[in-house]
Amino acid sequence: MLERFSKSYRLNDKEKFVKKLINFSVDQDYFILLNSNNNSDKYDLLCGYGVKSFIKSSENSLTKLDNFFELKKDWLFGYMTYDLRNEIEVLNDNNIDFINMPNLYFFQPKIVWLVKGKNVTGLSFEKDLIDNDWKKFNEIFEKEKTENSNIVKLNLRNSKSEYINKVNKIKERIFRGDCYEMNFCFDLFSEYDEINPYDTYVKLNNYTKSPMSSFLKANDLFLISSSPERFLSKIGEDIISQPIKGTAKRGDSPEEDKKNINELLSSPKELSENHMIVDLVRNDLSRIAKKGSVKVESLNTLKTFKRVHQLISTIEAKVSPKLKLSEILKGTFPMGSMTGAPKIESMNIIDEFESTKRGLYSGSVGYINPKMDFDFNVVIRSIVYSSSNKMLSVNVGSAITHKSIAEKEYEECLVKAEPMIQSLKQ
Repeated sequence: MLERFSKSYRLNDKEKFVKKLINFSVDQDYFILLNSNNNSDKYDLLCGYGVKSFIKSSENSLTKLDNFFELKKDWLFGYMTYDLRNEIEVLNDNNIDFINMPNLYFFQPKIVWLVKGKNVTGLSFEKDLIDNDWKKFNEIFEKEKTENSNIVKLNLRNSKSEYINKVNKIKERIFRGDCYEMNFCFDLFSEYDEINPYDTYVKLNNYTKSPMSSFLKANDLFLISSSPERFLSKIGEDIISQPIKGTAKRGDSPEEDKKNINELLSSPKELSENHMIVDLVRNDLSRIAKKGSVKVESLNTLKTFKRVHQLISTIEAKVSPKLKLSEILKGTFPMGSMTGAPKIESMNIIDEFESTKRGLYSGSVGYINPKMDFDFNVVIRSIVYSSSNKMLSVNVGSAITHKSIAEKEYEECLVKAEPMIQSLKQ
């Protein structure tokens, strides 16, 4: 196993460095930036690019990932689509797939950049590559903003009335006892529109400053994400999941903001959503955790972001160091916050009522380090864009329970979509 060279530098301006990394990615085929926006104890920025080796799979994907990691024992960056669930459970949907992707893709990067505070460290198998790329970053000048005459018009896959009708039918299934919560999503899409994905990411990230933000480039495919939600993180034997359920928009004044917070914290519907998913995550983690180690560290904790308030819970557990990646992921993927409960039946109902495959939406992007520690987000509050066929998709959703009011669920989805809509106004 090859050892990576390491070299550290001082960073003067983190925001400018993000822009330089994004501009640098124009010349890369595969590139992932994970940006915590100063909300992580582990890193502020983590970036990998240049493909030394990779795994791409839609069959026996997690077993192949195990083998790939055991062979490399190195940094891996990549994604898992929502459709990976079809390999874990006996599921299969016939929904339309507009942006076709493998269920799983991970690559071993030629170079990794890790930023914490004012310290930036490069890791590479080629010692000269670190200095060379650092020099290139410093030679990149910030581009002047240009007005984009191309206005992206997003279309609804289903009308508001169709959405309301489907939500009411889902509630009938809930009352019947088929499930007690289901995450129902729909997409806003654009065809034949061209965007600048690099500038769009910078704009979206500045707009939201989310803790699990990411930018992914895989040839002609782009993920521009302002996700606030962590799917799963592992350090040593410690593993955590942080599902989000409960959303309220920021107020236009301190008084309105406080009112929205109080309504969120006192909403029986929002609180019950969170409790149900916490129970589901506890159950998922108990399948892989050491006996008696699963605990709810925090429940319904209010977290305020630039555009929304969210209720976040943290569930912790300990796992055996002998546990494989595939065993951890098979026990927990896909994340309960994006399915509902019970998980399998909710996914069956999702397939029945949603019009398109979710693909990368509701999937996960993240990294695995040489110690098999990892951190994966939940792909929400995101734009998926194919530059080759000019297809663009913004998916949004909400949890449907027996207390749901369809019109309010629709309004919540539009609140979630607003940052992406604004970022597309170039």
